[in-house]
Amino acid sequence: MTSELPLLTVERARIRVVELPLLAPFTTSFGTQTVRRAVLVELEGDGAAGIGECAAGIEPAYSSETAAGAVEVLREYILPAVLGKPAADPRGQARRWAWVRGHNMAKAAAEMALLDQAGHAAGISLKAMLGGVKDRIECGVSIGIQASLGATLETVEGFLEQGYRRIKLKCKPGYDVTLARAVRERFPETPVMLDANSAYTLQDVAALRALDEFGLMMIEQPLAHDDLLDHAALQGQIRTPICLDESIESLTDLRAAIALRSGQILNLKAGRVGGLLPSIDLQATAAAAGWPVWCGGMLETGIGRAANLAVASLPGFTLPGDTSASDRYFERDVITEPFRLASDGTMAVPQGPGLGVDVDRERLEQITVHQENVGRS
Repeated sequence: MTSELPLLTVERARIRVVELPLLAPFTTSFGTQTVRRAVLVELEGDGAAGIGECAAGIEPAYSSETAAGAVEVLREYILPAVLGKPAADPRGQARRWAWVRGHNMAKAAAEMALLDQAGHAAGISLKAMLGGVKDRIECGVSIGIQASLGATLETVEGFLEQGYRRIKLKCKPGYDVTLARAVRERFPETPVMLDANSAYTLQDVAALRALDEFGLMMIEQPLAHDDLLDHAALQGQIRTPICLDESIESLTDLRAAIALRSGQILNLKAGRVGGLLPSIDLQATAAAAGWPVWCGGMLETGIGRAANLAVASLPGFTLPGDTSASDRYFERDVITEPFRLASDGTMAVPQGPGLGVDVDRERLEQITVHQENVGRS
C-alpha cells in the first residue's frame, strides 16, 4: 500500500441496507437468488467521505456470515473501534478491530470505506493505493445453473458474443460431465471452468476425474470449504487444476493449501479474506508459489465492483475474473456510470479518487430498506 495516505478520523458512520432485484434468477448448488441485498458502510471525517460494500449474502450458505449479522457486528464492534478515535491511515484504523474474530466480510466493508475516504482526501485512486499495475482487466462471466442444457448453450453463446473471455458454469453432482461435454462440443476453443461450491465429496472422484477429458481451465471448490486435506487427495487423482475459493479465508489458509498441494489456482475475493489490504499479501504469496490468481464476484453493486477491478489490477491476478458489467445483473446500478464491457472483453479500472465511482444518490434512496447511524453519528 502506498505510504502517501493521510491520517484521518472517522467522525460519522452510517450503515445502510439496500435491495436490488436481479435481472434473472442466479442458481448454484446452494439454491436460487433473485435479489441482491447489500450492506453498505458510509464514513465521514476530516472533510472526506467514503463508502464500502459488504459481500455477505442473505443466508449463511456460501459463508457463515450473513447481511443481518454484518449489520450487528459493524454496529456493535467494528465501527465503534474507529469512530471518534485518533487519526490514522486505513491500515492503522483496521488494526483497531483486529481483535474481532472472524466476520471478514463486515471488516472488508469498513476497510473499503476507509480506503475510499482516504483516496478522496488525498486525490489518489484505489488502484494506486493498492499498488495496481493494470488499467484494464480481462473479464469472465459466471453463469448459474440453467433450466436445460439448451438454455445453457444459448446463454454461453450470448456472453461470448458480448466479448467475455472466460465462461464459468455452476455445476453439481449429476450435472457436471454432461454439462462439460455439451459446452465443450459447442465451444471447443473457449476457456471454460466449472464451479461446484463445495457440492462434492471424495466419493465423487470418478465423476470429477471424468472431467479431465474436456480440457477445463479448472474446477472451483469441489469439496468442503474447510477440508484442505481432501482437496489435496483429490488433486492428486485428477488432472484438472483445482481452484480454491471458500477454503481460503486468510494468508494462513493459503500457506497451508500451498504446502499441502490442495489446489493450483486461487479465486481471491477481498470480502472473504477480510479486505483489500490483506488481499495484497495473498496475491503475492500465491504468485510466488506459481498459483495463478483471479478475482471472484459476489453479485456486487457498482460499489463493490469498483473495488474488485482495483484489486484485480495487482500483478498476481493473471486470469480473467468474475468482473462482469453492471447490466449482467442489474437493470439500474447504484453508480451514475455503470460498468460496461469493452468489445475486446476487458473493463477499465476506475482512475478517480478512492473507488473512482460516483454513487447515484437518487437510486440509493430508492433501494434502501434500512439505515442507521452508529455511535457518535
